[in-house]
Amino acid sequence: MKRELGIARCGLACCLCSENCSGCNSGECPDKEWCENRKCSLSKSIEHCYECEEECRKGLLAKIKPYGFTAFVKKYGEKELLDCLERNEANGIVYHRNGITGDYDDFDDVETLIDFIKTGKK
Repeated sequence: MKRELGIARCGLACCLCSENCSGCNSGECPDKEWCENRKCSLSKSIEHCYECEEECRKGLLAKIKPYGFTAFVKKYGEKELLDCLERNEANGIVYHRNGITGDYDDFDDVETLIDFIKTGKK
């Protein structure tokens, strides 16, 4: 885990990503031109979607993993998310298994995903 990369604006875990970039806040993200969440957060002068008061599912927040990670941070904080992701990775939970899909993508319910992040158990 590259903890220093932290969490992306949309909630994805740059710290666990297998893409070869320096994270979305570095300005080097290959998706920066089309990323709706980046554009929106920049327009609101905030660093992350979890800082926004709106309940939003646009852009990557339409997917369970970034939405769930964002909801987790709103509830418990970014440090707690990073701690849980680091522990889960050490226990064999995979962020990217097939392409960009991994163990955190296997959910339909946000609260169940949040519980999985906290406990590492399905």
